[in-house]
Amino acid sequence: MRMTAAVMYEQGLPAPYAQSRPFRIEEVELDGPGDGEVLVEVRGAGLCHSDLSVIEGLRKRPLPVVGGHEGAGIVREVGKGVQGLKPGDHVAMAGVAGCGQCRTCLAGRPGICQAVSAARSEGLLATGARRLHLADGGRLNHYSGISVYAQYAVVAPQSLIKMDPAVPLDVAALFGCAVVTGAGAVFNSAKVKPGASVAIIGLGGVGLTAVMAAREAGAARIVGIDVLPSKFDLARAVGATDCIDARDPQAVQHVLDLTHGGVDYAFEISGHPSALQMAQSITVRGGEVIGVGVGQSSATFSVPHLSWVCEERVMRGSFMGGGVAQEDVPRYVDMFLRGRLPVDRLRSEHIGFDKLNEAFDLLHGGGVVRQILLPHGN
Repeated sequence: MRMTAAVMYEQGLPAPYAQSRPFRIEEVELDGPGDGEVLVEVRGAGLCHSDLSVIEGLRKRPLPVVGGHEGAGIVREVGKGVQGLKPGDHVAMAGVAGCGQCRTCLAGRPGICQAVSAARSEGLLATGARRLHLADGGRLNHYSGISVYAQYAVVAPQSLIKMDPAVPLDVAALFGCAVVTGAGAVFNSAKVKPGASVAIIGLGGVGLTAVMAAREAGAARIVGIDVLPSKFDLARAVGATDCIDARDPQAVQHVLDLTHGGVDYAFEISGHPSALQMAQSITVRGGEVIGVGVGQSSATFSVPHLSWVCEERVMRGSFMGGGVAQEDVPRYVDMFLRGRLPVDRLRSEHIGFDKLNEAFDLLHGGGVVRQILLPHGN
């Protein structure tokens, strides 16, 4: 199949991206689905800070690659052996999947499956196959096993989540990363308790979803922290009780004062080591720091040994929600349809392929939450 896709040939090109154009919009070839694979018509794909980190070269990927790891669409064809999906089904596509057989998968943690992680790092589907090719037949890699900056995608069924058709497909796309990651960090990784105090550092799509989830979990105080105060109105509208400018030299002290000694749970969603240091500094004794944001692969941070041990603080990672997306997302969809998780408010604008590079300039500047690429233009 010949289709239009956004192809990255080089990482680390400088901003403004409208000029350097990290994504080239061109025609590529897509094979049909093999055994155990599904063809999806992509109807919406979100632009995420994780994609931006790949553009910046902070996380290396095999090149060339078709971008995009958060999307939704309609099943058009299923390969032999696929169960539970049929043509016409609405699905969200998530850049995380498991083999179903290893230790972590059997423990209910497919997001950290080593076998599928290795396949993704080589630009392959979760099945280990490659279905993308350049127009001249040259090698073309998949991104996070799905590559949704394209009109169609062939994916493994474990990368798909069946969606209620009542959810608009542009909103359904958000459930593939922003929602499953932000809500899962709250409900699965931290298991926030009613009456708890929470801080969320980084108020992008994932962070704002975490704010909504913390409110739904019954948190009594939800402190939103970001370097851009322009995000505070929306944060308050979806559940933040307080907002603090991370650039304020007294930001840590403000949180400690607001929460009478620190929060029970601090979620770091920006992916910066300095923000992890802040998260550790604003937790109460016995509190938890949940690292959610993905930053540079070589980045490190330090923790005061004595306070970690003697004050019984917990450091926890949460990757893509720390659960099973196919089980978690239906619960989040139910919350959305009941008005309890208003993730449709994350949408900033719809764009076409012609505005994709310019859209990453807006994301880089922090002026948007979630732009949605419409690969078919409507």
